[in-house]
Amino acid sequence: MKTTTSILFAGSLLLALGGLAPVQAAVDEAAAQSLAKKNDCFKCHAIDKTKKGPSYKKIAAKYKEKKLDEKEAIKQMTEGKKVKLEDGSEEDHKIIETKDPKALSNLAQWILSR
Repeated sequence: MKTTTSILFAGSLLLALGGLAPVQAAVDEAAAQSLAKKNDCFKCHAIDKTKKGPSYKKIAAKYKEKKLDEKEAIKQMTEGKKVKLEDGSEEDHKIIETKDPKALSNLAQWILSR
């Protein structure tokens, strides 16, 4: 009886603690790609090959290596900071034309998940 009670308690505890884990919403790939296309992001970036700018795969690896997060990605897309292009030249990064925080978050998560 004591063993059964212990097992039930442990199982209940695991379920309860599992409910405390942060829930990350799934990335809406279609919406992210649509926003990127609308803002001409694919003019300079591709998912897995270098164009004028780095691929999204390369960007995601850089952010992971430097322990940068979604907030940093959104900053890059919304502040028009200078970026170094693949040929070594620099230019102002195009500013994404949306103020919707959910859309920006979704796009950043999509890029960083590559």
